[in-house]
Amino acid sequence: MLKDALTEILYIMMGIVSFYSAYATLKEKNHPSKIATALFWGILGVIFTFSRIGLLWGNKNIAIPNIYVGYMVILLTVLSALKLVKIGKFDESTPKFKEKMSQKIGNSIFIPALALGIVTFIVAQIWTKQLGSLVAFWISTLIAGILALIITKGKINEMAEDGRRLLELVGPISILPQLLAALGAIFSAAGVGEVIASGIKTVIPEGNILLGVIAYCVGMALFTMIMGNAFAAFAVITAGIGIPFVIAQGGNPVIVAALGMTSGYCGTLMTPMAANFNIVPTAILEIKDKKYGVIKYQVPVAITMLIIHIVLMYFWAF
Repeated sequence: MLKDALTEILYIMMGIVSFYSAYATLKEKNHPSKIATALFWGILGVIFTFSRIGLLWGNKNIAIPNIYVGYMVILLTVLSALKLVKIGKFDESTPKFKEKMSQKIGNSIFIPALALGIVTFIVAQIWTKQLGSLVAFWISTLIAGILALIITKGKINEMAEDGRRLLELVGPISILPQLLAALGAIFSAAGVGEVIASGIKTVIPEGNILLGVIAYCVGMALFTMIMGNAFAAFAVITAGIGIPFVIAQGGNPVIVAALGMTSGYCGTLMTPMAANFNIVPTAILEIKDKKYGVIKYQVPVAITMLIIHIVLMYFWAF
């Protein structure tokens, strides 16, 4: 299928970024942990590039066996746990040059960022079934990158170096969303939702809609905080709480599911496990508190939004 092939190309490009980081690390003379760091990014590049490469030709059998991918992931976690993955040195512009270019380019720098959302929305709306939202986002990223090069008159190698800088600043945490999403699928297959449902039955009186809604929304937020990913939490908490304690009581499945998912996003705002939301910004902005700097400002908003979700689900879904 076209969608599978394009998605695989996306992962291959992600692998190329990882390979470039490994290559640049090996070239660096005074890197604090050259071999281990290069090994980490090289292994990640192999997983992204070759694990499902057969999808390019519509042949799912051409792939690295899952068991070996698992071994490679374990090696990645060992390298990370031992703190052997270090940040190298990067070719960065001087503060004076950045100030000069900011005055010259002005608000035009926001055009690529706006293009990300606008192009993704347009492509996803027109070719939703054929491509899917992930491929749509990949296409918008390419367009935004081209626009950025045109506006800044930068070079491709500069973009590659800055991409490597961002990847290494985030570090091993960058693979956390994928690992947590996989963990969510494992939890769902293992029947964790059923265990949660059996535990909730001892706390919530049968037929109490309000408590069911509160348990579902708060459960989504809390489990998302643990998993770091609302998509991973959704299947488990919806099966364990949402269906038996909300939808089975007469709740509109569409409204319940939509508000349940966004209740999970409230949890995303309050956890360092959501690396792509809460760790990446601290790396970009170079905030001193790497784990909780962004979260501290988001918690009051997240709690307020979670309460609003409970109210909306109670009144809209029934």
